[in-house]
Amino acid sequence: MATYLTKEGYDKKMEELSALEAQRPAIKQAIAEARDKGDLSENAEYDAAKEAQGMLEMKISKLKELIAGARIIDDSNLNTDEVQILNKVTIRNPKGMTMSYTIVTESEANLREFKIASNTPIAQALLGHKVGDHVQVKAPAGLMDFEIIKIEI
Repeated sequence: MATYLTKEGYDKKMEELSALEAQRPAIKQAIAEARDKGDLSENAEYDAAKEAQGMLEMKISKLKELIAGARIIDDSNLNTDEVQILNKVTIRNPKGMTMSYTIVTESEANLREFKIASNTPIAQALLGHKVGDHVQVKAPAGLMDFEIIKIEI
């Protein structure tokens, strides 16, 4: 299954992979040092280092798999006629409070940066709508109404 990423998201995944791979020598060194301490059957340092190596290799493998199947989203086709992935959308609730979110792929979502995944209820409600449209979002607290104020690239 393909994972869709922005160019920025793809670059971040590549940086993350490089950082993880850079940890390999330190873990190999820790294993060698623990091995030099003698009896491996009762060596907690050795067991911890081997476990850390296993976890690191698992992370690297999963990241390589994600990158191998990644498709980079072509942002040259973006427009602001209606809400689509990679758009920054400003919405207003009935109380007049405004919020802006950028709709991104699931693997790039980060609420601190106001990036919401395209599969979230709010993004699903916004996708395909235009400025001035009112959308309803199903939330745990019930239905919430929002008006789309602005769509940007």
